[in-house]
Amino acid sequence: MKKLPKIIIHNSISLDGSLIGFMPDMVLHYRIAGEYKPDIHLIGSTTIISGIEMFGEEVPAEEPGDFRKPERASALPFWVIIDTGGKLKGLLHTCRRFEFCRDVIILVSESTPKDYFSHLVERNYDFITTGKKNVDISLALSVLAEKYRINTVLTDTGMILGNLLINLNLVSEISLLIHPLIIGESAYRIFDNVENQLSLKLLKREEFGNGLVWLVYELQTTA
Repeated sequence: MKKLPKIIIHNSISLDGSLIGFMPDMVLHYRIAGEYKPDIHLIGSTTIISGIEMFGEEVPAEEPGDFRKPERASALPFWVIIDTGGKLKGLLHTCRRFEFCRDVIILVSESTPKDYFSHLVERNYDFITTGKKNVDISLALSVLAEKYRINTVLTDTGMILGNLLINLNLVSEISLLIHPLIIGESAYRIFDNVENQLSLKLLKREEFGNGLVWLVYELQTTA
């Protein structure tokens, strides 16, 4: 099997493990994410849609420049988005315009609507097709590593994608920025869909003056 890149899950959570119900320290969150110097940010299409809805702004119309690959520094990370259903048709240019994104690469499967493939080709988006119904993430990552010389992948998009990567034994490290509050019954806990017990090794612990604690763990074995 071809070598896979290092995958890091990075999330801001409450003390009881919730991903929602509070306003994270986003400046610190992204400062930490940047320290990893990832080659790509791996994102689910639902996260992109949620982000657009969160800001509540009207999606701007596409312009001629949106059909061209941006010319940006090679040190910037690619945004690699899993979008089997073509949910981001007509929305991808909002991602491509982000100045800290080198460009967007889409992961699709054989079941992806044919018109979405045409949509991507017309706009010069790179895409990788793996799997019949769902994206074969392991294979897609190996293709990314070889084609784009990817060594480090960071994902901070929440529970579903993160838990899937853990269940596939693809994750190397888990980075958690813990906020000093408890959400309680309405908590949306980060590891609720992890299938097996995990053994972890603490790699780093750093405290911040506002009560936040940053913990980094290395995954050892899956029981």
